[in-house]
Amino acid sequence: MVEEWPTLELKPIGVIHSPYQAGRAPRQGAGRQEICQIEVFKEFEVGLADIEGFSYIILIYWFHKSTGYHLLTVPSWNTRPHGLFTTRSPHRPNPLGLCVVELVAREKNILKVKGLDAIDGTPLLDIKPYFPSIDGEADVR
Repeated sequence: MVEEWPTLELKPIGVIHSPYQAGRAPRQGAGRQEICQIEVFKEFEVGLADIEGFSYIILIYWFHKSTGYHLLTVPSWNTRPHGLFTTRSPHRPNPLGLCVVELVAREKNILKVKGLDAIDGTPLLDIKPYFPSIDGEADVR
């Protein structure tokens, strides 16, 4: 039996500005050296205090152009179907994106980053600092 959960309500804290259009974003790890801008809405700017102390940050965003999903999908790194939750497909029941990016600079409420794979206009949901001691694992497979 599934317990009743309260309604989830997400509010974007900003918007992603990138040169990538729908269907044209680079795949993770492939040629992502362009400088992209993360516009954090003014009402959340104070929350960026001290972010310059981190060289990498984690962005969580909404794949707002994603439609539908399949629980089995063929990922770009293989030719056979895999379970959706073992892939990075943007087509998901809850189309959330997550990307570790290099923080290049901050200008007030604008963050300049490298390594982003989101299309222009993507709603930003959250930012977290990247801690190698927490987020990085030595024995990854």
